[in-house]
Amino acid sequence: MKPSNSRPSGGGKNPFVHELKLTMTEKIKIGLMSVTVFPVRLLLVSFLMLLAWPFAFTASLGRSEFAIEPQSWWRRFIDLCLRAIMRAMWFCGGFHWIKVKGQRVEPSEAPILTVAPHSSYFDAIPVTMTMCSIVTKLESRSIPVWGTLISYIRPVFVFRSDQDSRRKTVEEIRRRACSGGKWPQIMIFPEGTCTNRSGLILFKAGAFIPGLPVQPVILRYPNKLDTITWTWKGPGAFHILWLTLCQPHNSIEIEYLPVYSPSNEEKENPALFASNVRKLMAKALDLPLKDLSFDDIEISLPHGPLGIYDYSSLLEFNQLICRLGLRAATTDRVLEEQARRARKLQGDKLGLEDFAQFLSLPVTDTLKEVHSFFDEHRDGQIDVRRYVIALSTVRRPTKSMETLKLAFKMYESEESGEILEEELAGILEIMLGVKEVQLLSVSLTLGPDTGKITYDDLLHYIQQYPHFALDCLHFKDHPRDFCAGRSQSCNGQSRSKDD
Repeated sequence: MKPSNSRPSGGGKNPFVHELKLTMTEKIKIGLMSVTVFPVRLLLVSFLMLLAWPFAFTASLGRSEFAIEPQSWWRRFIDLCLRAIMRAMWFCGGFHWIKVKGQRVEPSEAPILTVAPHSSYFDAIPVTMTMCSIVTKLESRSIPVWGTLISYIRPVFVFRSDQDSRRKTVEEIRRRACSGGKWPQIMIFPEGTCTNRSGLILFKAGAFIPGLPVQPVILRYPNKLDTITWTWKGPGAFHILWLTLCQPHNSIEIEYLPVYSPSNEEKENPALFASNVRKLMAKALDLPLKDLSFDDIEISLPHGPLGIYDYSSLLEFNQLICRLGLRAATTDRVLEEQARRARKLQGDKLGLEDFAQFLSLPVTDTLKEVHSFFDEHRDGQIDVRRYVIALSTVRRPTKSMETLKLAFKMYESEESGEILEEELAGILEIMLGVKEVQLLSVSLTLGPDTGKITYDDLLHYIQQYPHFALDCLHFKDHPRDFCAGRSQSCNGQSRSKDD
């Protein structure tokens, strides 16, 4: 498989990881605020949220989910009350003033607002200020109190695990956007998930399918200590709330950029429309573009002792198999069947035509790219076992041990169940996404220099030294450090991530 020259994809920080490091001074301040200001703020925020609930509940009574009715005087009054209560709630939470740049346009001029980067539940601030509709998970409707407030702004609900629900969501966005300003503006976070604001990940196309003008909105949190970010790996929801309420002041900037009207080509190609708006917003934010999406989260985050170390090439491979429709069609049963067929080949190489036959697919440019991923010697021939390992890795990145077991089934000797250590190195290179793996520590630990290893022996070793993969990679990056310390690893003092 083609090695990657960067770690991670897109350069810089992994956008789905937030590492919060506190200095001793910051810890002391938070400790003092925790016993003084925090309880008062939490009480006030909770009270104001509860106060908002009956207003939102009353205004939602008897209202159709599919039709927009004229706004009566009492609903307008409730709307003003809710905006005031929500603003007071954010004030009590430390957002004493909110800086707004630019001008929000009318729904008739731009029915959709695209907001980025999406990095926290505090991104609800511009929503409560404008009372725009949002696109949100169906599960959010069942959240006590907050679910009623969400329902009040007439959101478009999406059930992520239901593919048909996604289609219906896009149709509903189109219906509202094409109403000529009758429906409230829809505020959409096109990234589809929270990141750490180190860059803009790929935009989903939903906001751009109607082909209507959109107004980009960018968010900034210019705080010295980032207690705001809530993403996939890092502080949890309550941890973030606690730390943020312990800050003397929290800053947020909301900037409305000029309306972006799509060209005829962009109207016909929502992906191009989304890409161009993303570039414009990234430039305004002075942030890089990250070629990652919500669907890449599991691949980009390491899981277990064999978590992916460098996901760049595996992500590229994943995008290709998605284009071929292979990822969605691949089940555990399909993987087992492909592994069985690959084992029968006994390492025989496959050309492009044979590879297409193996997958029951026609030869296309995309299939050629997949084939070239595993063409190590550039002779047009690949070992299909390496493809199966890569497919298993991206299909179930959280189950690396199952992928390792599948790989052993393809390589192991029928008599002894062993594979060559050089074969193990090749397997790990694919699973970890790296160019070279060294296995000296494994060889020394197993004793006799047989050059072979069984799955059970390796499993025992991994259970005993859970950071062995990092040790192998550490040797590649810093050979002198690893050689000096490998005897410690063999004696049970395997390095941790912090070494």
